[in-house]
Amino acid sequence: MTSDNRIGPPNFGSERDMLRAFLDYHRATLAMKCEGLTDEELRQQSMPPSTLSLLGLVRHMAEVERAWFRRVFEDNDAPMVWSEKIDFQAAYDASASTRAEAFAAWEAEVENSRRIEREAESMDHAGYQPRWEEEVSLRMVMVHVLLEYGRHNGHADLLREGVDGTVGA
Repeated sequence: MTSDNRIGPPNFGSERDMLRAFLDYHRATLAMKCEGLTDEELRQQSMPPSTLSLLGLVRHMAEVERAWFRRVFEDNDAPMVWSEKIDFQAAYDASASTRAEAFAAWEAEVENSRRIEREAESMDHAGYQPRWEEEVSLRMVMVHVLLEYGRHNGHADLLREGVDGTVGA
């Protein structure tokens, strides 16, 4: 990690502004954890039998963004990025992936998620989660995705340290 260009969430703001800011902060954190590494380093796995890698996390979070924004609010039948069925584990296999491929998919899904959130009239905007066969609110989706980033950024901390010893932020 060469620099920390993340914009910290505000101390005050509306619920929506806070959730939006924290999501963007965690998105930037994942990108920062991958900064300055080669494709090979990004594919470096944690420890057997786990196939977890930084690049796998980026791919997984592209799937998360798609599953919780695009599939819930726009197209319940939209295919996943790396699997024909709903298989979040498929994204973790980054053995043949590159930074360019993974980040292009992730960044496209993030931009789509941001657009969906901006266009929603309120946090009570309802969508349909096809895996649960239930309606969910935009508020619930934003909190859920934020928790996903928080958990996986903890993994990213350990993965980055394992690659080159870099710790912090």
